[in-house]
Amino acid sequence: MATAEQLKALLKSYIDGDGEQFLTVSMQVAAHAARRGQGRLAQDIRELIDQAKRQAAPLALRPVVPIARPAGELADLIQASYPKTRLADMVLGTSARASLDRVIVEYRQQDKLRAHGLSARRKLLLVGPPGTGKTMTAAALAGELKFPLLAARLDGLITKFMGETAAKLRLVFDTMVTTRGVYLFDEFDAIGSDRGRKNDVGEMRRVLNSFLQFLETDDSDSLILAATNHQEALDPALFRRFDDVIRYGLPEEDQIEQLAKNRLNSFGLSGVDWDKVRAGAAGLSYAEVTRACMEAAKVAVLSEQDTITTGNLLSMLRERTAILGRDTST
Repeated sequence: MATAEQLKALLKSYIDGDGEQFLTVSMQVAAHAARRGQGRLAQDIRELIDQAKRQAAPLALRPVVPIARPAGELADLIQASYPKTRLADMVLGTSARASLDRVIVEYRQQDKLRAHGLSARRKLLLVGPPGTGKTMTAAALAGELKFPLLAARLDGLITKFMGETAAKLRLVFDTMVTTRGVYLFDEFDAIGSDRGRKNDVGEMRRVLNSFLQFLETDDSDSLILAATNHQEALDPALFRRFDDVIRYGLPEEDQIEQLAKNRLNSFGLSGVDWDKVRAGAAGLSYAEVTRACMEAAKVAVLSEQDTITTGNLLSMLRERTAILGRDTST
């Protein structure tokens, strides 16, 4: 039979609608049964998994279809989804977590704030290196508030016909009033670059001016998030137009361990040397540590092991470091 941890992981993946994780844990259950001499049970589970992969996913594991999808011109400007991510699923620095908790508390009690002439934080600028949780933050806020996540498609907003960009931006901001949600402008430096730069294009300055005007006059109930990996490229005027600037960085040692344990909670981890893992993950982002954990999990599953070894995890961390072009000799 499955272990208690495997049963909990199965239920969590089902609740989260994560079909891939559900099947991964199911394979671990099959491997566990085989090692206990329950060969017939293991074979039956594997056959069911193969059948599930060939057929459509069960209804409970299918992605949620938004109630209303953007239509017409808006369909080229916004991509809609309904995330199930929560802030509890994220490993964050103390300051970033406190800021996001504050956003949720203020938004849920905005009627109380309005009664005193105050407004909740809705306009957030997220800055930090790639893979540190900015996009996942947008998904988590949408999940917490049960809102759709509406990601602006920059390839639709910014085209060779730059004169149309301001009109497209206006359409997006008008939608914020009629469709409450979390609106994400990722890679925001494409719009918000410093207007004083010598190589700046005059039309893009007008686009940024339009964005600043729309942002300042917006009085919708939607959350507006702008995310960038290049804080230094942003126009200084942007920072004072947002209610809060949330800064993200690389994970610290305790966060590396917590992240790995969260991602590998369906495996036995008692033999892992966390001091070595923390040292091996130094300099990697949250996303790269997560990727290394998933690769280590795949190795364990294919080897029919239900535990993660220090060597396995370190090997995957070194692989991610090498991909990033960093020295792994030390």
